[in-house]
Amino acid sequence: MQLMKVDPRALKDNPDNTRQSKSTPQADALLLATIKAVGVIQPPVIFAEAGGNGYVIEAGHRRTRMAIAADIEEIDVIVVEAANDSGAMRSMIENIAREPLNPVDQWRGIERLVALGWTEEAIAIALALPVRQIRKLRLLANVLPAMLDHMAKGDMPNEQQLRTISAASLDEQKEVWKAHKPKKGDTASWWAIANGLIKTLMFARDASFGDDLRQAYGIEWAEDLFGPADEDNRFTTNVEAFLGAQQEWMSSNLPKKGTIVDVNNWGQPQLPPKAERVYGKPCKGDCTAMYLDREGKVQSAHFRMPEARQAKGKGDPTALGGEDGNEAIGVAAKARPDVTRNGLDMIGDFRTDALHEALARAPIGDDTLMAMLVLAFAGQNVSVDSGSEASGYLYGSRRFARHAVRLIGENGRLQFDLDTLRVVARLTLIDALSARTNRSDSGVVVRIAGDAVGADAYLPNMGTEEFLACLSRPALEASCGGTSVVPRPRVRDTRAALVEQLKEERFVHPAALFASDDAELAEWLAKNMEHGSENDDAPADGPIGGNAADTGLEELDEADADTTTEDPASAYGIAAE
Repeated sequence: MQLMKVDPRALKDNPDNTRQSKSTPQADALLLATIKAVGVIQPPVIFAEAGGNGYVIEAGHRRTRMAIAADIEEIDVIVVEAANDSGAMRSMIENIAREPLNPVDQWRGIERLVALGWTEEAIAIALALPVRQIRKLRLLANVLPAMLDHMAKGDMPNEQQLRTISAASLDEQKEVWKAHKPKKGDTASWWAIANGLIKTLMFARDASFGDDLRQAYGIEWAEDLFGPADEDNRFTTNVEAFLGAQQEWMSSNLPKKGTIVDVNNWGQPQLPPKAERVYGKPCKGDCTAMYLDREGKVQSAHFRMPEARQAKGKGDPTALGGEDGNEAIGVAAKARPDVTRNGLDMIGDFRTDALHEALARAPIGDDTLMAMLVLAFAGQNVSVDSGSEASGYLYGSRRFARHAVRLIGENGRLQFDLDTLRVVARLTLIDALSARTNRSDSGVVVRIAGDAVGADAYLPNMGTEEFLACLSRPALEASCGGTSVVPRPRVRDTRAALVEQLKEERFVHPAALFASDDAELAEWLAKNMEHGSENDDAPADGPIGGNAADTGLEELDEADADTTTEDPASAYGIAAE
């Protein structure tokens, strides 16, 4: 170590400098004023560059910059021997001792030390920090750069929020940050950001399945570094795969008188009708219900079915059942459904979009169009205020009114041409009919309508990773039919091969087709025919049953019919017929 004078302009910046965040203009201005007044009080530390090509700054980058800004030709520096780690640890300690580094710069320094072979424990000892703090800072490696820039200003989330953010993908973080990015000078709403990125974690300690099913479903465990030390803290965010593996394990491990059941809104198993739950030790003839609780754990409950009645004239009390009569109950194992709840939601979206595209583009006859309008208002998502005792309100009345006003002329009467009527009718159907799995679902009528206009042809290619992940193993393997894909031992491999095969083709799962289910249709017809016959007193010769003249449409003259100011087809992208 020696003291010497050098031109500050001849010194080179250290690319491994720990403090990379820019200092504030106010701090730089204060340092510049101090150097102009009394010079550089503490000499920067430098070391000789490999090959003898000059000197590199190890500590004192800001002092050197401000000395150059003050036009000082020579400053005192301390020359030290180059360290094996390019001065990484000395720079880290010097910056912490001088002024605490912000967490982002601390993390960058820690990552550089780890790359040089330092362990987390050794870094913690050298910096007098807890190992937990080192691990917390290393979570920043998985944080969006834009968030890091904001955190470098001193606005940091708490530990739990940071863990949630770092567990999300960069694409997910980007979307949430875009929605919650603070204005200049404001602090970030970290709780809202973390809440938008929360994922359900399924823990390995709750898994009943073994490594074979884990591999088959493509489940990869991650380690929760902040979990209790005495527990298995491995987890996955692939909830669909975890639950699928749990379901398959239950199907393979059902007891002789066992069944798989769902849970109700309170998390309790839904036992078969008339079943009596057994608490305590079960008897020989009792049955077992297996189910998944809200955390995805396999649970079991015992229940007892009522004794089967002895058939009249039969002397054998077990004639209806097996050994103890309970076999007659017919408790069957419930396998995993072919399509999961998420898959059904996706199918509802696919159907709705396909139907709307068909209504906008497919040729539809006038008679079919009118029939579908009647059908649409029979949907379970539509309620019309008719003035009767059971009147409700017009669902989406303002939405439908947007289209209705196009049929009203300046004189306040119906005034339209046939092309406009066709366009408006289609738009009304688009707004009224929905297959989405929420309160907008039109029920069986949307499938009848979609089948009528050939909406199956507008369904998208479902041979994607996102949709195929919603299928059970049997359903996925059945989807291989008609392709060259042979089912693999692992579900993930089968799915990947099928996605690759269907990339350039169009695959539509049979469950997504519009053709209505016979049982569902029969039930709907029976229910509505029964209700309709109770008070069906519409007049046979009124405006609805009469001819066109009864409607008053004959009063529209030819001039009134040509007052449309714009082409509805071009305005809405629907081709007039």
